[in-house]
Amino acid sequence: MRYVAAIDQGTTSSRCILFDRRGHVAGMAQREHEQIFPHPGWVEHDAETLWRNTEFVLGAVMDEAGVDAADIAAVGVTNQRETTVVWDRETGVPVHNAIVWQDTRTDRLCTELGGSVGPTRYADRTGLPLSTYFAGPKLRWILDTVPGARERAEAGQLCFGTVDSWLLWRLTGRHITDVTNASRTMLMDLRTLRWDERICADFGVPMAMLPQIHSSSEVYAEITAGPLAGVPVSGILGDQQAATFGQACLSPGDAKNTYGTGNFMLLNTGNTPVFSSHGLLTTVCYRLGDQPAVYALEGSIAVTGSLVQWFRDNLGIISDAAEIEALARTVDDNGGAYIVPAFSGLFAPRWRPDARGVIAGLTRFVNKAHLARAVLESTAFQTREVIDAMRADAESQRLELELGTLKVDGGMVANDLLMQFQADILDLPVVRPSVNETTALGAAYAAGLAVGYWSGLDDIRANWSADKTWHPDMSAEDRKDHLTAWNKAVERTYNWAD
Repeated sequence: MRYVAAIDQGTTSSRCILFDRRGHVAGMAQREHEQIFPHPGWVEHDAETLWRNTEFVLGAVMDEAGVDAADIAAVGVTNQRETTVVWDRETGVPVHNAIVWQDTRTDRLCTELGGSVGPTRYADRTGLPLSTYFAGPKLRWILDTVPGARERAEAGQLCFGTVDSWLLWRLTGRHITDVTNASRTMLMDLRTLRWDERICADFGVPMAMLPQIHSSSEVYAEITAGPLAGVPVSGILGDQQAATFGQACLSPGDAKNTYGTGNFMLLNTGNTPVFSSHGLLTTVCYRLGDQPAVYALEGSIAVTGSLVQWFRDNLGIISDAAEIEALARTVDDNGGAYIVPAFSGLFAPRWRPDARGVIAGLTRFVNKAHLARAVLESTAFQTREVIDAMRADAESQRLELELGTLKVDGGMVANDLLMQFQADILDLPVVRPSVNETTALGAAYAAGLAVGYWSGLDDIRANWSADKTWHPDMSAEDRKDHLTAWNKAVERTYNWAD
């Protein structure tokens, strides 16, 4: 068999990519879907559209590459993680739009669930603060709000899942998830890798709704229909864990940063969960078959690439996302302007749900090109905050963290101006891999390992190679001035929302 297929169901589009044994792309199909904003702070997707688009790209990539099911060894799935779907067990009809990870409607519910303890109430078991980000509160909102949902759930008639579960159910008829996605619900105990009955009771979630938790790499079931009927699905990884795996961050101390709709930096911490005291998340990085789970510290940033989309769609300053680099290059700096995109509050390491976005430092001198630079630079500044938190946790936990370079991937790493500024503000070399589709590649690796297409982790390490490296070229004084101004701007976002 010649290829492994990876389904990459992301926040803005669904894709299917074929990979060969070297980890090279042999075919790709993609289709975008609508972002639904019913109210300020609410973000939804039509779950049926996510499935239809996935079904479409599966067929399209096979047609493009001129292959059939006999050429495909296995299928892996990677997905937007905390996005929540609830559907009828018999009909398969979703009871509500999928509630997207960026959605903030559960802010008061999270405060209520925290009680007298506050956001850290479940952190010792889940590795997560109570936040609108995660799937558990979104599920509770659906049960409380959709007419009849709680009664149907308690009667065993409804299924819950993150998007991986929704797609696996449609592909194979099985109701399952993997440990990485389960670790983003706030309902799984990190140490036992099982649903926590006490937390589910506190959240009012019937256990019968929950999918079975499996490893990230095993044969789950065969696809039942369509162009890949009979091909096994044998890998599931949440998108950021998949990118970590695809970047060959397979040893404790390895780290990567993905630049997508948001930014997500993961640090491999080995077989023991490390709990952060500096605003990071503890999450399952991956689990291969019956081997011990590997854990990670994660810094999650809500808005980076989606800020470019906002600059394009809401302000209309550019007509295509790729135009922002050329516009930003027409000026030498940001003109004193800083944009803090706290559209959904601030995620790691500050965790301020009360924050809202600001543009600070405006004068009559500032023009659209300065704002374009500020849009790009905000991504780099937020990444610097996460790295500082990782270093602080590593020092306090006595972890080996030798960040001599930062591995990067995702759509925004094609932007040379951003990557150079990222290296400058971090004072670290930034390295882009030869294969930039690391999220889909990680899912392909997980699937291929399960069926013997790749023989082991050494094959993955051997496939990784660098494409381009950016070296820092900013004075320490300029870096300090930028960071001081950025922190002042961030503090202006606090206490905006009740």
